[in-house]
Amino acid sequence: MKRKIVISAVALAVLALVAVGWFGWARHVDEASLPGIVATNGRVEATRIDVATKIAGRVIAVIPHEGDMIDAGSVVARLDPAEIEDELHQSEAQATVTRAALVSSQAAVVNCESELTFAGQEFHRVSALTQDGYATKEMLDQRQQQMSSAQAALAAAKAQVNQASASIVAADANVGRVEVVLGDATITSPIRGRVQYRLVEPGAVLPAGGRILTLLDLTDVYMTIFLSADAAGKLAVGDEARVILDAAPGDVFPTTISFVAAEAQFTPKTVETDSEREKLMFRIRLRAPPAMLKTIGDQVKTGLRGIGYLRVDPKAPWPARLAVKLPP
Repeated sequence: MKRKIVISAVALAVLALVAVGWFGWARHVDEASLPGIVATNGRVEATRIDVATKIAGRVIAVIPHEGDMIDAGSVVARLDPAEIEDELHQSEAQATVTRAALVSSQAAVVNCESELTFAGQEFHRVSALTQDGYATKEMLDQRQQQMSSAQAALAAAKAQVNQASASIVAADANVGRVEVVLGDATITSPIRGRVQYRLVEPGAVLPAGGRILTLLDLTDVYMTIFLSADAAGKLAVGDEARVILDAAPGDVFPTTISFVAAEAQFTPKTVETDSEREKLMFRIRLRAPPAMLKTIGDQVKTGLRGIGYLRVDPKAPWPARLAVKLPP
C-alpha cells in the first residue's frame, strides 16, 4: 500500500512538471508567433505619495489603517490643537483691541476738527478787530498760533486713524494665519488611494514635514518593463500596448507607453528577462488609462507580475487573444 502511494505521488509530480513545461513551451511558441509584437516581463506599480504634516505637533489620531482605501479630502490624522487655539484667542483679542483704538482715534479726529473750526473762527474775529484797531497784533498772532496748533493736532489724529486701520488689517491677517495653522492640524488626503504604510501612531511628536502615511495613487498605475535597444528604438510615447497579469491570465488590459528612457541602463535584479543580466536595457513604462482605473481601481494591487506586449511594427494587428478584456 505504501509503495502504491509513493508511486502515485511520483506520478503526480511528474505530470505537474510536464504540465508546467508544456505551459512554458506553449507560451513561448505563442509569443514567438506574434509578428511585429514583443513581449517581456514586468510588474504593476503605482505612484507613491507621502502624506506629511505642514506644522510641528503631537499626533492625537491616525484614522486609516494599512490597506484601507481613502478618498481625496478625507481626514487621515489630527494634531493636538490646544496651543494653536490659545494663539488664535490671543490674536482675536488683539484684533478687538485694535478696533477699539480705531474708534478712539476717530473720536480724536472729530474733536480736533471741532477745535480747528473754533480756532479758525477766533482768528477771523481777532483779524477783523485788529483791522478796526480794537485788537492788538499780539492777539492776532496768538489766534494764528492756536489755529496752527489745531491743524497739527488734526493731522496727528488722522495719522493715528491710519495707523489704527493698518493695525486692524495686520491683526486680521494674523487671525487668518492662525486659523490656517489650526486647519493644518487636521491632515487630509490629497488623493484617492490605498494606504500602503502607516508610519506613525498617536502620541508621536512630529516636526514640520513629518511623514504620517504613504499612499498609492491608484489613478496613476503603470507597469515597468525593460527592452533591448533594437526593440526600444522602434517605440514611441503614446503607442498602444497590452498587459496580461499572471494573477488574471484571462484578462487583457489596455495601456499606453508613457515613458521611454533616453539612456540605457542595467536591468534591475527584480525584473526577469530572457537576456543576460549584463546586457544594457531601456526602461519603459506602460501606463493604464485613467478611465479604466476609475472602474477597476479598487481591484488594483501593486507588485503583481505579468507580461507587457508592445508593437514594434505599428502596422501589425493585435491578435484576437490580445483583444482588450477587462474583469467584470
